[in-house]
Amino acid sequence: MVEYDLKKIKAFAFDVDGVLSPSTIPLGEDGYPRRMANVKDGYALQLAVKKGYKIAIISGGKGEPIYKRFSSLGIKEIHLNASKKLPILKDWMEREGLQPEEVVFMGDDIPDLPCMRNVGLPCAPYDACWEAKETAIYISKFSGGYGCARDILEQVMKVQDNWLTDAEAFGW
Repeated sequence: MVEYDLKKIKAFAFDVDGVLSPSTIPLGEDGYPRRMANVKDGYALQLAVKKGYKIAIISGGKGEPIYKRFSSLGIKEIHLNASKKLPILKDWMEREGLQPEEVVFMGDDIPDLPCMRNVGLPCAPYDACWEAKETAIYISKFSGGYGCARDILEQVMKVQDNWLTDAEAFGW
């Protein structure tokens, strides 16, 4: 259970590699990573979009498949090849009128720490590096790519009565 007032949350930002996909990534013949995506995370992400939550993807990863995956779930804020994530997070929060206490950021490694330190509810997957776990208010019982995003999305939506509350929840 998250030790935070989840009723405050209006927005979520996620890293990709190690959060929305496992941290071990097979490489293709062309040298580019081939990522996996968790369908339960995907379900929760698209439901959160439908329910009006602001969602951002901020990743150092790059590639059209990442963009296609998350845009197909209705996510509009997809920032790839981000060598510095914090300026992107701050710009998004400012454009959306979000206060830090209204935002979740889930990250798993060193490049995510500045973002985690600038939101109200920093979260980490179970298999995150120790620095990310030390920074997190909430550590999911699920590893990256295996439902950690669904975990925090579901908890917030349940507390706010947005989880399985209408017919919209039972489809894609």
